[in-house]
This record gives sequence, C-alpha cells and structure tokens, in this order.
Amino acid sequence: MNGSDGLLEALRELRRHLDLGLFPFAAGDVGDDRRALRELTGQLDDYLIPRLSAIDAPLLAVVGGSTGAGKSTLVNSLVGADVSEPGVLRPTTLAPTLVVSPADQAWFTAQHVLPGLPRVTGEGRGEPGTLRVVTVPDLPPGLALLDAPDIDSVVTANRELAAQLLAAADLWLFTTTASRYADEVPWGFLRSARERSTALAVILSRVPPEALGVVKRDLTRLLEANGLGGTRLFEVPELVLPEENARLPYTAVKPVAGWLAGIAADSQARADVVRQTLSGALESLATRVPALADAVDRQHAVAADLRSMTDAAYAGGLAAFDEGMLDGSLLRGEVLARWQDFIGTGDLMRSLENRVGRFRDRLVALFTGRPAPESELRVALESGVEALIRASADGAAERVLESWSSHPSGRALLEEAGVAAAGRLGRASAGLPADTEAAVRDWQGYVLGLVREEGADKRTTARLTSYGVNGAGLLLMLAVFASTGGLTGIEVGIAGGTSVLSQKLLEAVFGDQAVRTLTVKARTDLRARVAVLLGAEAARFTALLDAVQPPLEAAPALRAAARAVRDHRGEIPAADRRTALPPGERQGSLPATPVTLTLPAGGANIAPDPRDRSPDAVARTNDREGEER
Repeated sequence: MNGSDGLLEALRELRRHLDLGLFPFAAGDVGDDRRALRELTGQLDDYLIPRLSAIDAPLLAVVGGSTGAGKSTLVNSLVGADVSEPGVLRPTTLAPTLVVSPADQAWFTAQHVLPGLPRVTGEGRGEPGTLRVVTVPDLPPGLALLDAPDIDSVVTANRELAAQLLAAADLWLFTTTASRYADEVPWGFLRSARERSTALAVILSRVPPEALGVVKRDLTRLLEANGLGGTRLFEVPELVLPEENARLPYTAVKPVAGWLAGIAADSQARADVVRQTLSGALESLATRVPALADAVDRQHAVAADLRSMTDAAYAGGLAAFDEGMLDGSLLRGEVLARWQDFIGTGDLMRSLENRVGRFRDRLVALFTGRPAPESELRVALESGVEALIRASADGAAERVLESWSSHPSGRALLEEAGVAAAGRLGRASAGLPADTEAAVRDWQGYVLGLVREEGADKRTTARLTSYGVNGAGLLLMLAVFASTGGLTGIEVGIAGGTSVLSQKLLEAVFGDQAVRTLTVKARTDLRARVAVLLGAEAARFTALLDAVQPPLEAAPALRAAARAVRDHRGEIPAADRRTALPPGERQGSLPATPVTLTLPAGGANIAPDPRDRSPDAVARTNDREGEER
C-alpha cells in the first residue's frame, strides 16, 4: 500500500460529491459558484488525482498568458521546432499543443493528465476541444511544454480551457508583454497562483530595447505588491523577425531555455516543483470546498423558500375550502332548489321555523319509500363540493405561479419547464375533477358508515328506520355546511333554515350531542380528503424542485470530504523551499549549476545532465562552452 493512498482515496471521495448537480438555482452569485465547481472538478480530474497517482511522472509546464503575448512563438523558440502556429489573427491557438519528448510520449497520450481532452497527433493544428501532442526528439525527458489558449480570448470556450490547463500545470510559465503587463485579467490568474502556491515563472516578452530593465523593475514592483515577490522573471526583447511565424533567436530565449533545461536535468528539482504545486493545490481545498458547501446551503435555502411559497398557497387553498364549507354558500343555488324539491315545496322554506312540525310527517313519508328527488339533492351536493374543491385548487395554483414568477429561481424553473407547462401549472391539473369526484363519493360513503354505526343502538335503530340510512346520511351531509356566514338577506334565512331543519331531524334520531359529534367527524374527514387532493396538486410544483435540488446531505458530505483531505495532507512530502520554484524566498536558486541550451538550426539540443561526468559528456560540454566564447 502506498503512503499516499489515504489522501488519494479522500480526493476521489471528494470528487464523487461534485457530480450531484449542486447549483441549479439562481441563488446569490451562482455564476461564480458554478465556475468554482467547474474549476475544482477540473483540477481534481486533470491534476490532483492523476499527479498523486504518479508523483514521479513527467513535469507539465503550461505556457499561458494574454492575447498576443507571443506564447506560441516562445514555445517554438524554446524547443527549436515549429510545433505551434503563431500569427497575428486572434485567436491563434485553437487547440492547445503539448510538446513532449519521445520518452514521455506514452505517458501523455495515455490521458493520465487532462483526461477529458481527446489526443490528436501528427500534422495540423488540431480541432477545438482536443489536445494536440507533438513529439520533439531533442526535448529532454521529464519536462513537457503546453501552449495554452489566451486567458482573455474573445472565445469563451478558449478562456475556460486556458484556465483549465493552468489548473492542471505543475509549473506556470506566465507570459505577458511590455504593453499589457498591468492588465487586470493576467493579475487575476497570478493572484490565483499565489493563493494556491503554484510554481510560477513570469516571462515579460516584446520589451522594446529602450525599455529593457525599466518595465522589468516596474513588473517586479507589482509582483511584490501582489504577494508574489521573488517570482522568477525573464525578459524577452522585441525583435524584428524575418517573417510572421519565425522563431526568436536563441540569445533572446537563452535564460528561459537554460532555466528549463536545468529543471529537466535535475530530478530532485522536478520533484520539488511537483510537490510545491501539489501541496499548494491541496491546501487551497481547505477554503474552496467549504465555500462550495456554503453555496450548496444557499441552494437549499432557495428550495426551502420556493417550497414555503407553494405550501402557503395551498394552505390558503385549503382555508378557502374551509370558508366555503362553513359560510353556507353550498346551500344555495342548485342545492337549495333540489332541497326544496326534496321537501316538496318551493314556498315552504320562507316560514320553515314556525312549521317544522306540520311537515314532519310528510318528510317521514318521503324518507320511507315514496318516490322523492333524494338522488338529485345528493348529486347537487356532490357537484357543489366538487366545484368548491376545484376553485380552491385553481386559486392556489395561480398564487404559486405568481409567487414563483416573482422569484429569480422560481422564474428560471418555470422558463425551463416551458410556456405550455407553466400555463398548465397555473390551474388545477387535468386529473383533479376525476380525483375530486372519487374523493367526494368516498366521503359520502364514510358519512353513511357513520350513520349506520351510530344507529346500531336498538332505540336509535327504530327511529333511524323511520328516516332511512340514506336520508339520514344526506341530512348529516347538509349539517356539515351549517354556518351561514357570507350570505345576506333572504338567502340567510333559506340556507339557515335548510341546515336547521336537517339538524333538528337528525337530533330527533340520534340526540343533539351525537349529532354534533357526527357533524364534526364528517367535516373533519372531508377536510382531510381535500387536503390530500391539494397536496397532490402542490406536488406538481415541488416535483420541479425535487428534480433539481441537491441532496440534503451534499453540503455536510463536502465538508467531511474537505476534512478528510486535510487529515491526509501530510502524506505528501513538503516541497523543499530551498530549491522549489516561486512563490518562495530563494526562487532564483534553481538550477544550482549553470546550464545552457543551444538551439542550432533544425533542432533543439539540450545540454546534458551536469552530474554526468562521462568523457563524452565532458567533451560535449567543452565544445558548447567553446562555441559560446
């Protein structure tokens, strides 16, 4: 088992928690949150996990920077071959170019690093979204150069890819120009390098002869002011080239080439670079991951707000049904007409309170078998209750739609659902009428069951037989809507008389206390059935939330994963600050032994390892030194 296996598993566990669709809602700076998630996911996939899996793999140096900084020209000049196409048109680099030695080709083409970019080899520029791998025979093993797109490209995909590639680098070779070194975009990347302790060197290119030294001093001042004091800084002068895509002369890039050759020749130096950047990236997780967890909490808060709006609207719908059930409005209109038919007169109700006894016998006769419009009254009552439920559901749906439309996240969800779907959400569902009809009929069955159960007593049974179970049940249903609040004038007397008569007849059968108990039970059961119907209607909205809301355990899981990474971070040996690249106190100390890089026409000949003291190596070194003199 490897010493870093615990850390590697902790990183993989963290990575698993980033695939959960964490930021669906427009909450806070959600654009920044989504970008931070993409960057973290990319760095785990492209750098941290593959690098930790192969700590001694070749070092990847990414050449990045602003538009027109001369990145492609620099790469071509450093390796002594036309591997990347420079030019004045923008963007020039459509597909990033990775330059490797033959010894490292298998590692980089196997997609250990940047696994999401398909590899392309051979001639040509490569298609956008691919990684072009070019092998240069004279490039030393252990170090690869990647020419990245512009960090300020007019093409969004290029800007995002540039950031992704820089996050996957062991070493940044950050290129800027004498005219653009103070631009804000590059400094955003440089500050990111500082925060993550990324190994970094800055190359100041296209410096006019009269500005040599002057611009470098000002850039050094800016680096120090931004916490990057001591960063290795190279100057590349502005030169007139014979043609647009010509390479720079070796003397112009000699300091950079020699410095990189020293890294390539020194395995300890490469290891220190890797460990510095790896350690810095791991340390950054201690703040980046909890920040993402906080953003996930904000997502849950938004979801809770939208649910609360939905719950409030449908609670209002249930309250509207309660009001309609108790204000006597159901006892007018069609129900009233059928009630009057039921008792046999349309004029009777005007003086009902004084003549209940006169019609008692007539009602009893109606209940004991003579043909009567009982079923019509029951149907009318059913229709009234069903209409009240549908109206309550329509009102609630309209209120939710209005509330969500005024909320950025709710509005986004509705827009994503589409105009037609949002329109359907603004009213009761198509299936509600059938569900309501079934619920009301079930309630009526429940009421009849209450009547039978209460009539089981022998004395009560005798009285109930006089009225019939169905008749008594219908009277109980009318008694549920006993209040007359909301009606005025003659309607109050009529509706009130309806409910009073039904209640008096029931009391004659069951007794006043039993009638009150039966009425409460029937009303409570009906209300519960309506609540279920409205809950199903509300689920149309909450289903939209359920489909996108992050898991409730997402934020705690992220924080736990961050703690696990922190606990295992010590499994990576700390970088040696005496030899590691910037940021640091002695960033110019590497390589310790002067190394030169000569680029004769037609190739890139890297100096041999300075520790190689074989006769052939000594002879080659002496030849180079003689040529330079």
